[in-house]
Amino acid sequence: MAGFHTKTFIKHDDYMTPKSAWENIQHLIPKDKVIWEAFYGDGMSGTYLRELGFNVIHEPIDFFENNLGDIIVSNPPFSLSKEIIQHLAKLDKPFILLFPVSKINTSYFRENFMNKELQIIIPRKRIHFTKLIEGETPKNWKNACNFDCFYYCYKMEFEKDIIWLD
Repeated sequence: MAGFHTKTFIKHDDYMTPKSAWENIQHLIPKDKVIWEAFYGDGMSGTYLRELGFNVIHEPIDFFENNLGDIIVSNPPFSLSKEIIQHLAKLDKPFILLFPVSKINTSYFRENFMNKELQIIIPRKRIHFTKLIEGETPKNWKNACNFDCFYYCYKMEFEKDIIWLD
């Protein structure tokens, strides 16, 4: 890995969800439920879901101190995956969350959701998030994500446990 220096690598967790990510699954999100878009980011994810006709709660509040809406639909910060998964298990609330494919192999995911009503939606193409650093898109940033994500779903009662999007 030439050129990769751990001392100069800066981890950023601000990858914003493109509208297309929600458009791709809008037919699977219940219209009769209040959605809690629990992770605020730049605020656009909630706007996109509203534009698609959903009733959405999307406020810059602490996920760990609140429990809003009927269903959580969000792209959470990946650096807090373990804490988020543990809290979701305690909430026991339906959700659709974007997480990297690799999260399914973690011990914390297994401990909290093994043998539960977990389902997965597999996108047709890689989702290309918009990266923000200190609220700005970095100069020369290309929306070219280098990892794949699934929509991890809980208590959604889909007909299939794995849904492949066209």
